[in-house]
Amino acid sequence: MANNTDVKSLLDAGVHFGHLTRKWDPNMAPYIYMERNGIHIINLYKTTAKLTEATDALRKIAASGRKVLFVATKKQAKDIVAQHASDANMPYITERWPGGMLTNFVTIRKAVKKMATVDRMKKDGRYETLSKKERLQVDRMRAKLEKNLGSITEMTRMPAALFIVDTVREHIAVKEALKLGIPIFAMVDTNANPRDIDYVIPSNDDASKSIDIIVKQATDAIQAGLEDRKSDKNAEEQENEAPKAEKKVAKKEKAKAATTAKDEEE
Repeated sequence: MANNTDVKSLLDAGVHFGHLTRKWDPNMAPYIYMERNGIHIINLYKTTAKLTEATDALRKIAASGRKVLFVATKKQAKDIVAQHASDANMPYITERWPGGMLTNFVTIRKAVKKMATVDRMKKDGRYETLSKKERLQVDRMRAKLEKNLGSITEMTRMPAALFIVDTVREHIAVKEALKLGIPIFAMVDTNANPRDIDYVIPSNDDASKSIDIIVKQATDAIQAGLEDRKSDKNAEEQENEAPKAEKKVAKKEKAKAATTAKDEEE
């Protein structure tokens, strides 16, 4: 997939600003262009290349019908990630990473099902039979679950990949994904170790403009993948329909021929 984010756009969004040089992780050296006023500057040509690599892979994942879980709990990233992930119909975690989200996925799914149970109770009238105190408890539990897990209700199986903003902050998510062999796509700043990340996108993970431009590229690629999947399905359906239509025509012709033969006999 050709990446339509050029170096100038990344520069304007401040994607090149890294952390203070004293806070750097030496493993990020290949992605650093220079040091200016005590701050590391990220090489945006490397960022563009890595972003293209990541978006190509994300498009393929989406085209295969699998989900990418977006993770960003820092203040300046939460709303941006929630918006773009929702647009692409992908699950996301922006409140707090629930420990065991991946390694104990069955328990997390049970918690999600509790929300559905409460919703059913409200529909079938059971909710009304509860005391005022019980209703308050149920509502509180539902609200808490909605806040933490509401965005993953449609994720019925393990995600095919994670997209993380700030791998230092989301180290528990990184750890769980590594343990299960789930590929990680991530915005990696100069203070982070890129070695455990499958698809490193060297970038400023603190500025909202930088987060927005990178995450939007990721979700645009996912949406393109979903479109690919739709086109493939339509093409497949048309291919399947063609033989059916041919059979119908053949059947009609056969019936017509049989009628003609009968008329001739009479």
